[in-house]
Amino acid sequence: MIDTSPRLRFKALSAEQDGPVLRVRFNPSEQDGTLTAAALDDLADLLHTLHERPDIRVLLLSAVGDDFCLGADRGEYGAALAADPTGAALRRMADKAYRVCDALENTHAVTIARLHGKVIGAGLALASFCDLRAGADSCRFRMPEVGVGLPPAWGGGMGRLIVEGGAARIRELMLTCETFDAATAHRLGILHKVAPLGELDAVIDAWVRPLVRRSPEALTLTKRMFAGYSRAARSSDVALLDAYLLTAQLK
Repeated sequence: MIDTSPRLRFKALSAEQDGPVLRVRFNPSEQDGTLTAAALDDLADLLHTLHERPDIRVLLLSAVGDDFCLGADRGEYGAALAADPTGAALRRMADKAYRVCDALENTHAVTIARLHGKVIGAGLALASFCDLRAGADSCRFRMPEVGVGLPPAWGGGMGRLIVEGGAARIRELMLTCETFDAATAHRLGILHKVAPLGELDAVIDAWVRPLVRRSPEALTLTKRMFAGYSRAARSSDVALLDAYLLTAQLK
């Protein structure tokens, strides 16, 4: 059972419950802005506890520091492969990313990503699995995997981004590794709302206020319906192969 105290502490996240809203922040004091294995462990544990917390209606995912996320920690990937040249440890890490993204998509709570600064690689993939995404107008996005010799194989993000943003433009951005701004992300549907950084919390609060008044059952069923339609659009999704694609490239 999740701790019911107002403030919850993890190794690489901080989480604070505010009535029906759970505000989760990546904690850069424990990391360098990348999405580490510790952060994935914490997020997996937190999402698992939500099954027992129907009172939590909204999960807000954000980060402290200059950036939302600088991508996956490639140093951890290299260390895992060096420790286990078979790639099994690295595949377990990649499988965990898939399970976290799947849990984020399917949790009963409405999930909101609050994005600022740089949103790169795995950070963008993770945010794409949130129901609603708002970003500062100064946000910069990039999918750098091809540029560093890796396939875009993290958490099933490629399939999700194609569904959310459209195959043609996502293909271009993945192949060129081009940096794009918040206005472009909004046009693609990667961001639902764009605002100056100082107004971003007000934009999110305008979502939260009506959400917490809605019928929990109606919200959950609507989320399940969208998840089903999204899976149908990703019927040939190869996300379950992500872990093997990643280790094949790093060996």
